[in-house]
Formats: sequence, structure tokens, C-alpha cells
Amino acid sequence: MMTRIRQASLVLVGVLAGVLLSLNFSAVAQREAARFPLPVDELRAFAEVFGAIKSSYVEPVEDKKLITEAISGMLTGLDPHSAYLDQDAFRELQVGTQGQFGGLGIEVGMEEGFVKVVSPIEDTPAFRAGLKPGDFIIKIDDTSVKGMTLNDAVKRMRGKPKTTIRLTILRKGEPKPFEVTLTRDIIRVQSVKSKLIEPGYGWVRVSQFQEHTGENLVKHVEGLYKNGPL
Repeated sequence: MMTRIRQASLVLVGVLAGVLLSLNFSAVAQREAARFPLPVDELRAFAEVFGAIKSSYVEPVEDKKLITEAISGMLTGLDPHSAYLDQDAFRELQVGTQGQFGGLGIEVGMEEGFVKVVSPIEDTPAFRAGLKPGDFIIKIDDTSVKGMTLNDAVKRMRGKPKTTIRLTILRKGEPKPFEVTLTRDIIRVQSVKSKLIEPGYGWVRVSQFQEHTGENLVKHVEGLYKNGPL
């Protein structure tokens, strides 16, 4: 008899624990919903547009493409530095952070629907071609970049060394766009540079973050200290 009571008690405790956990999770979910309420009207509008495209667009469009483009647009609309990376784009990012790839040697961003030159990397095809910060790349070969994502544009500009590519550049102060032809090369990005300005003062520049940037930074700082106290 006592065994049955003990078993029943254990079952009851288990049920109560499950109920309490369920109530706790429900309360947490409700608190999160209260903090970040879903924009129901906007989501309804999104669903209506999604349905209209699926039913009325001139050609079939995959669901994945529509959702991916919607997410991408949501992020690129925030600022020039936010972007959605799918699996392929993330792999491209990893290539860029390894410090070596085939391309033009140019740091770019996206602005007003065009690719904007942030900075050409020293001693690269882009640097030797005279590209400048603030230049807009409006065409890659014969394809307009308007409507491209930044990742798509970067993919087109990268490629096998010794292959050529034409960029159409819009530069402030120039009366009209002009073309430059570049030959891709192996780009080895030195992410950390340093020099001793004068005794006691050193200069260190980190141009981008790569796999070994941290350890390279330590080496450069140690190298400066070898010249004397800073």
C-alpha cells in the first residue's frame, strides 16, 4: 500500500513539475511577446504581397528566393554595413578572412544601389588602376550592378588570377562614367602594418580582421618595442 502511495506521489510530483515548467515557458514567451510584439498588420501585408507574387508574377518564383531576398532587403535597408549571408556568401566571407584570394584587391560597400569603393588595397590591380575611395562601380563587364547584392558583386569581381574584368566607374568631378580594365591577381592582404614614427612613438594600422590578425598584431607591437620603450 505504501509503495502505491509513494508511486502515486512521484507521478503527481512529475505532473506538477511538468505543469510548472509549461507555465514558466508560457510566461517567458508572453513576456518576450510583450517586449517585442509582432507587427501583425505589416506581416499580413507581407503575406499578401508574397501570395500576389506567387499567383500573378509573369514567371514562377521559388519560395526560398522570395524569402531570402526579403531578409536581405530587411538588413540592407538598415545601413550600408548590414547584410544577410546565406551559405554561399558565408563561404565567400571565410575566403576573404583567410588573407589570400584571387581578385582585384578592393574593399567595397553598398550605397544607393551601387558598389562603392571604400579603399583599394596597396599594390593590387585596383590600386595600380587608380581606383579611389568614393568611386562607384556601376557596371561589371556588361552587367549593371543596380539590383545586385554586395555579395553577388564581390563574386563577379573575384576569379582566377590572370583573367581580365572591365569595371565602369562613376567618379565625383568626372563629367561621365569611364571604364577600366583590370587583370585579377592573387591578393595577399596584410591586415596589420606598423612603423616607428619617432623614438617612443609607434604607429599600428589594422586594415581588416582575418584569421591571424590577432597574432600578427602582437608581433608588430613586439617589433616596435624592440626599438625601445614606447
